[in-house]
Amino acid sequence: MHNEFFLKDVAGFLGGYYTFIALVNGVAALILWRKQGRTGWAVTWAGFAVAMMILAAMAIQGSASMVPALPQGVRSLVNALSGPVLYTLGTTGLFILLFVFRKFFVQPMVAWTILNAMLLLMGLSMADENFAAIVMKPDNVPIVGLVFLLAFFTWLATKQAVVNDERAAQGLPPMEKVNDEKVLVWPDLVYTELICMVAVSALLLFWAIFLPAPLEEPASSVKTPNPSKAPWYFLGLQEMLVYFDPWYAGVVLPSLVIFGLMAMPYLDFNKEGNGYYSIANRKFAYLSYQFGFFVLWITLIILGTFLRGPNWNFFGPFEFWTPYKVEVLNNVDLNQMFWVNLMNRPLPRAPQDAGALTQVGTILLREAPGLLALGAYLVLLPPLMAVTVFRSYFAKMGFIRYMIMANLMLLMLTLPIKMILRWTFNLKYIVSIPELSLNF
Repeated sequence: MHNEFFLKDVAGFLGGYYTFIALVNGVAALILWRKQGRTGWAVTWAGFAVAMMILAAMAIQGSASMVPALPQGVRSLVNALSGPVLYTLGTTGLFILLFVFRKFFVQPMVAWTILNAMLLLMGLSMADENFAAIVMKPDNVPIVGLVFLLAFFTWLATKQAVVNDERAAQGLPPMEKVNDEKVLVWPDLVYTELICMVAVSALLLFWAIFLPAPLEEPASSVKTPNPSKAPWYFLGLQEMLVYFDPWYAGVVLPSLVIFGLMAMPYLDFNKEGNGYYSIANRKFAYLSYQFGFFVLWITLIILGTFLRGPNWNFFGPFEFWTPYKVEVLNNVDLNQMFWVNLMNRPLPRAPQDAGALTQVGTILLREAPGLLALGAYLVLLPPLMAVTVFRSYFAKMGFIRYMIMANLMLLMLTLPIKMILRWTFNLKYIVSIPELSLNF
């Protein structure tokens, strides 16, 4: 009965949602037919618009048997596969797929098909009460919109880069040089900004009327929300705190991001692609930035917003957020894995009356596996890459610029490496020195 009441509450919204999709595709079909002469695609999207109107009529009925929804078996399968490992591997694989086949995905009709598939999937998913409780929460509605906006502008920039790369292969200048005409600040730019300001103000006004702000009672140490989440733009940082100490996740990594972005103009030796969109001429820079931004930041925000529930446990998108879910965590440090599990002996410990030098030696012996692993990663790996995969970069950049670039890249990769080690081997810290509150 509870699900029946829920469907009656969202029936009007889902009906309007499917009607909106139908209207948009109807307009798209008309434009394709009248202005572009693409009759086949026009018929396709007109038929899709009719199908959306049928779904809208079914949704307005508000009964459990009429509202279109994903089958329960599909929802259960998605919940079962929604683990952190598969989520990370899936997003990384999607990132690689979109890069390799970017010429296919930037085609307008391919992108439009993917957009409609995403909208249809979201509509079918919102008939699930657990999914709707997360996505339709007033705090999360802007984040859903930002995801679609980010996808659109990424597609737009990638499409422009693909066009420029194809023109460069033909010996033609980029599109930015073709349309390189001066535009006056007044009145062209100012009028455009004024129109955008009025439109955005109207949008925010209607938003505030129809979607009230989720104001809660004043903060109290007696009653804290579960889960207690940071603002959406800090959720990636909060996710990092699961795998690193606060000094590293909250201070070192953000500082490295800021200084790394500041250092980019001084580290960059490739002058191609400056002032216009291009991927073929700047593949390493493009992949490094996109991987850091999308895989190591945006996906963590999505994970923290929609998949992290009470007690910061991982939940599937169609799973009920119960505070009683218990996950057994037996995370161990690398020193325990080496000395206790592998060598079958206790951790090296200094006598209580030992001198400072003896205690330091004992700590170094205890943390030798982790220190050696970090040394090999940060000290030996950059020269090895300089004579193998990054030989051309080392020759063009020089020793200092190359070492800064290599270490910034390796420090960025510590996040996914540590996440994978936590999920697969329950590794807590590679180096753990509680005597100095120094853990990594």
